Amino acid sequence: MSQSYPCGVRIGNGYDVHALREGLPMRLCGVDIPSGKGFVAHSDGDVAIHALCDALLGAAALGDIGLHFPDSDPRYKGIDSTRLLAEVIAMLSGDGDPSGSPRFSICNVDITIALQEPKLRPYIDTMRETLARIMNIEKSQVSVKATTTERLGFVGRGEGCEVWATALIVPKEEYQY
Repeated sequence: MSQSYPCGVRIGNGYDVHALREGLPMRLCGVDIPSGKGFVAHSDGDVAIHALCDALLGAAALGDIGLHFPDSDPRYKGIDSTRLLAEVIAMLSGDGDPSGSPRFSICNVDITIALQEPKLRPYIDTMRETLARIMNIEKSQVSVKATTTERLGFVGRGEGCEVWATALIVPKEEYQY
C-alpha cells in the first residue's frame, strides 16, 4: 500500500518533565549522569528520551509515548528508556509491520534540556553519540543543548527537569542517506 503525502517533510514536538529526588539515579539521553538527585518516574526517568519519543511519534502522527508505553503497564516499570526509543524507531521505519504503515527517515532531532544542576556540558557529546546509535543516524543529525533557568521556577529551585524535543522526518523514499 503506498501513500502520497502533500508535503513529505514532517515535524514533531515533544515535551516532558520529571521531578527530582535525592538518592535516585539520573539518566539523560541514555547516559548516566553523576548527581545527588535523580528522576521520579515509572521507567528509568530519562526525560530527554521521553520528549524525543513524543517528537518522533508526533511527526509520524502515531500518537504519543503514553499511548504506546503507558505508565500503568507493569512491563515498563523501571525500563531503560533507550529500549522505548528503539521501539519508536522500529515503528517509524516500518520494521516488521505488514500493514503498510508509513516508513520514515529521520532528518534531524534537536533536544533542549532545562536543568539547574549538574552541568551537562561534559556529557553532551556522549549523549549525541548514544542517541545517534540508537536511531541509526549520524551524530551530526542529533543536537542536544542544556540550559538553566537562572534559578527561576521549579527547575531553578532544583525540583525538576524539563525537556523540549523537535524531530524532522520524511517518508523513506524521499530521503536516503
